[in-house]
Amino acid sequence: MTDSSTPARTAVVLGGSHSGMLAARALADVADRVVVVERDALPAAPGPRKGLPQARHAHMLWSGGARAMEELLPGITGALREAGANRRPVTTDIVALGTRGWFRRWPESHHVVLAGRDLLDATVRARVLADERIEVVERAEAVGLTGTDSAVTGVRIRPHDGPERTLEADLVVDASGRGSQTANWLTALGLPPVERREVDAGLAYASRLYLAPAAARDGFPIINVQPDRRDGGPGRAGFLLPIEEGRWIVTLCGTRGGRPSRENDDFVRFAREDLRHPLIGDLLEQAEPLSDVSFTRTTLNRRHFYERMPAWPENFAVLGDALASFNPVYGHGLAVAAQSALLLRDTVRRHGWAAPRLSRRIQKAVSRPVGAAWDLAIGQDVFYPGATEAGPTLRDRLVTAYVDRLMYTATGSGRIARRVTDVTSLERGAGVLLTPSVLLAAAVGPLKPSLSGPPLTAAERKAAGLEP
Repeated sequence: MTDSSTPARTAVVLGGSHSGMLAARALADVADRVVVVERDALPAAPGPRKGLPQARHAHMLWSGGARAMEELLPGITGALREAGANRRPVTTDIVALGTRGWFRRWPESHHVVLAGRDLLDATVRARVLADERIEVVERAEAVGLTGTDSAVTGVRIRPHDGPERTLEADLVVDASGRGSQTANWLTALGLPPVERREVDAGLAYASRLYLAPAAARDGFPIINVQPDRRDGGPGRAGFLLPIEEGRWIVTLCGTRGGRPSRENDDFVRFAREDLRHPLIGDLLEQAEPLSDVSFTRTTLNRRHFYERMPAWPENFAVLGDALASFNPVYGHGLAVAAQSALLLRDTVRRHGWAAPRLSRRIQKAVSRPVGAAWDLAIGQDVFYPGATEAGPTLRDRLVTAYVDRLMYTATGSGRIARRVTDVTSLERGAGVLLTPSVLLAAAVGPLKPSLSGPPLTAAERKAAGLEP
């Protein structure tokens, strides 16, 4: 907040989803008034909305994102747990088949928070909007920026029940998601086109909710069956996440030539017969379906390199999927959004509203978590046929070859498994994978022999109905 001698500051956030709400909370610490502009009517309780079709698919919040959320909203992890979300230690409660074999379940190094997207959003939204400095303009569409190529002064919005009007702002943050129009708005202001890269593995998603067997509703691990990219065929994967109310949300996916069906009757068959191991299908045979299959092909990786623009207007920033959207199979979107919101707040705090090139500093800061998640996502996706026009670069090939070796080593080395999850959890940068000790370990390979099957305990197998 400002004192009486300082002009009041207003921030406008475009988008009221996960990224937008966290950005609003971040800005409430450094502005006097924050206005969130959202196209949908936001539900008061956990529930679906038109502008978030991806909520029907599996989501996880890696600990790097959970810790950032906790800094912005102290106690939010506890609030999510009270609402029914689960916390699972990594890799203790993950049963995963990687490219080079089954991973062992090592002692906890990091964690994930698991919940249906509707529950996650509603819990965060309630905490954010309890702040009297934050207000929402619902059912309103942002249609353009006001200002010049050197400074944004506000945003034009079109409410559902009235004429177009302008919201003046000292800072506009676009967190409107994959449908962001920022690239067009900036060229309309006279700025050059932004550099953009897309990597589209052609992945399709099919997801379905299940009620877990009664004995498996508490403490059951995450199940993840990954593709083996080296076999040259389509990449088929599946994962089962235990969420609130004793339910499992199961997502099956496949690239071109290996996509799952939209049909309910084919869901279990795909899990049993088309994945590299039938474990998920075997588990689903014992569970009760609670929903129809939800299907999407909106899975491409797209990144706008706004931080590289030769010119950037003051008073404007881009976060979340509006900046970079990732293949959801890697589960990094929620965490990147939280880390970006925290960096937004901290950058404004550090430099102050009046600092020159503040918006440029924000954009460069948020590019760090975006870049980390981007490298993790495209490191696999770029190798599938048709993913890019030119195919993988030499850098892509070298990085992926090294990561493959690390993942192989991690199947039989707890220390390397921890280093890998340092990065996948977004708690540490990829530099930890390039230290001399890690390079040596990768050269040596796993210290324990490969597992012959999924490392479920006897109690877990019995609880899930896999054994009498």
